[in-house]
This record gives sequence, structure tokens and C-alpha cells, in this order.
Amino acid sequence: MRYFNSIDSIDSLNNSIVTVGVFDGIHLGHTTIIEKMKSLKKMTGGNIVVITFYPHPREVLNDNKFQINYIHSQGRKIDMFANLGVDILIDITFTKEFSLIPTYSFLKDYIVDKLNPSHIVVGYDCHFGHDKSQSIKVLQQHQQELGYETIVVPPVFYDDKIISSSLIRDCLLNGDVETANNMLGYEYYIFGQVVYGQQLGRTIGFPTVNLFLENNMKLIVANGVYACKIKWHGDFFDGMCNIGTRPTVNGSNVTIEVNIFDFNHDIYGENVCIYFYKKIRNEDKFNGLHDLKHQLEKDRALIKRFFMEEGK
Repeated sequence: MRYFNSIDSIDSLNNSIVTVGVFDGIHLGHTTIIEKMKSLKKMTGGNIVVITFYPHPREVLNDNKFQINYIHSQGRKIDMFANLGVDILIDITFTKEFSLIPTYSFLKDYIVDKLNPSHIVVGYDCHFGHDKSQSIKVLQQHQQELGYETIVVPPVFYDDKIISSSLIRDCLLNGDVETANNMLGYEYYIFGQVVYGQQLGRTIGFPTVNLFLENNMKLIVANGVYACKIKWHGDFFDGMCNIGTRPTVNGSNVTIEVNIFDFNHDIYGENVCIYFYKKIRNEDKFNGLHDLKHQLEKDRALIKRFFMEEGK
């Protein structure tokens, strides 16, 4: 996949298949659009081109008073588009000045003149340009004039609800990772570096790795204990992750701690991926480390049974 942060950096294309959107938290609605583009590529031979924006327009247009917790970092999003089979990703820096470009001007100057699309494939709720509420109408009105075909992909539903990044974000912030995963089409995950903690877990037989996330805009699921899998050097290990303030030992800052089952490697300083499968319980305060150890033993048994029953 070729990556650009400006339309102007691209040599003119021919017969491309283009989509445009924020694509925060690439979910089943988004992958449905990409799959449609891939089927068109088989017919036309054109490049699959995705135009996306960063930061999130809602942040910029609200003077950063509205902070978005991103489901995926930009780096993860780029990797995911590459794995989905996108040929060209154009990642435009979104500013207030950019938001003032009329929808038709964006269509004509940014998409048609540079990318020469045979097809423009968008979701049912596509918005771009200053008069964004008219995006699909503008696309359809000018397709014959500008020489492309507009394809509008209908919404994708889960449990009678339209899948959206906002809905997935709400599920994760409420700890409902199972619903979020069903709408994403894969397990929600976080990526970070293993750092030293207080090592209290070792004293009760539950050593943990502490995860440091460089991206402070990354969405973190609700506090609690989760069944998870840890990817390290391409291998997956079962485990349990606690996100919270560790009230039993009078902690104050939110930490991400993972106990990896049947694992005895020293991985401090290395990067790992944590995949979340199910919330087991809320974080709780126990009467000392003895009671905490007893609960962790029950948590571990429950998670092992969960993975066995689910065949994961």
C-alpha cells in the first residue's frame, strides 16, 4: 500500500475506485465498503483509494473542547487498511480552513481531477466538504458530468442497531467488549510497551506485566478485569487484564496490568498486543492481598473455562 498525507503528492491516476471518510475504528460497516471496492477492482483493474482525515473533524470544529478517544491510533489504522487490500491511502490533516472547502470543490479538485475515479463508493452517512449534509446528493448530481459512478453502501446492522464508531466507542467505555468485537469484526486491542510496575503481583503468585501506551488519545476500555489474549513475537497467550487504580493497595493512577497464564519470559521493554474478549467483573477493593489472591484464582479459573468453552 502507498501512503500519502497530501493529494498533491500523488501523480494523476486513472480508473481509480475511491472512498472518503474518517474511518475511526475500522468496523464491519467500513469493511463492507472496502469489499465492494475490491469487487469493482476485479472488474476495472483500478486502484482502491481511501481518503481519510486526522484529527477527527469533531475535535477540530469544536476547538478541541470535544476530545475523541480514538479506537485505533493512526499507525494501527494505516496497518489495517494495508491488510484489507487498499492500494493507496491519503491521510489529510483536517483543519478549520480545510473544513471550509465546499463539497463540490472537494469532489472536483481533490477527487476527480487528481484521482480520475471510475467509481466513488461511500457509506450511507458519508460527509465531506463544508456543506457536508449534501455530500451524497452532490456525488449523485455530478456523476454524469464528471464521469464516475456513485455507489452508496447501506448501513450494516448488529442486534437491530446500525454499526458505527460512536456506538462501538460507547460499548468499550462501558466495558461491553463482546458487543464491540461483534461490530468491529475482530477483537478490540491495545498495543504498548511492557514497563516495570510495583511487582506486588509476584508476592501473591500473580506476576503481571504493566503496559505503557505512548498514545494518550487511545481509547481504553472501562475499568475492570477482562479475559484477554496477549500477542508476543507472533505467539498468543491466554491471560487476564486488570484496568484500574488498584484500590486494594491504595493506588491512584489508572494502570493496565496483565497476568499471562503459564508464561515465564522476561519481556520488559518489549512491545505486546492485548486483545480483549470479555469483561469478567468490575474492579473491587479487597481486605488485603490474601483476599485479592483468592479472587484472582477464581478469575483465572473462570477465564480458562471461558476460552475452553468458546474454543478460542
